Amino acid sequence: MSKPKVVLAYSGGLDTSVILKWLSNKGFDVICFVGNIGQNEDFKKVEEKAMATGASKVYVEDLREEFVREFIFPALLGNAVYEGRYLMGTSLARPALARRQIRIAEMENAVAVSHGSTGKGNDQVRFELTYYALNPDIQVIAPWRDREFLDQFKGRTDLINYAKEHGIPVTATNKKPYSEDENLMHISHEAGILEDPMLRPTEDVFTLSVSPMAAPDKE
Repeated sequence: MSKPKVVLAYSGGLDTSVILKWLSNKGFDVICFVGNIGQNEDFKKVEEKAMATGASKVYVEDLREEFVREFIFPALLGNAVYEGRYLMGTSLARPALARRQIRIAEMENAVAVSHGSTGKGNDQVRFELTYYALNPDIQVIAPWRDREFLDQFKGRTDLINYAKEHGIPVTATNKKPYSEDENLMHISHEAGILEDPMLRPTEDVFTLSVSPMAAPDKE
């Protein structure tokens, strides 16, 4: 008897790598979808990692042109800047990714799609509204709202330890647990001490730039 197929929005990061293994252990045939939206990534290594972690197939899709044409440019033309400073690169990318994910799910006759968005943020809504708008009958597996998953993983420390136990290579560590989201429009960070407004981010959080104190004092 064939396993039910699920298409996972996969980044190769900590959350989706653990979710891939978790779904596979639950008896799903996991097909990974990786969307290239301009992040600085070695997609061949991401594909190899997904296969090594338990995926049966990996789709690496180049979405850069349609992301710019259909999402970034319209947002810029509409001056869509959140609270006057945030470019919304993450929120704009989610519908672009979810749309292609649904197409792959339909092509593969998958029974479900899955994502790694937390149960307390807006990304879960962005993904799932797109899923249901395009395919109202699709099943959505959201591990961060699944009681079994939540009982096993209380936070990123548990994810990191699980990854180590199962030989899943990840860049996140208990000392630097940040989650980064990068695309053609921006890069954003979350998790770790960034969740505490009383703490100042440390220097190692900067990826594309440096802190103002470390920047050259010239134009």
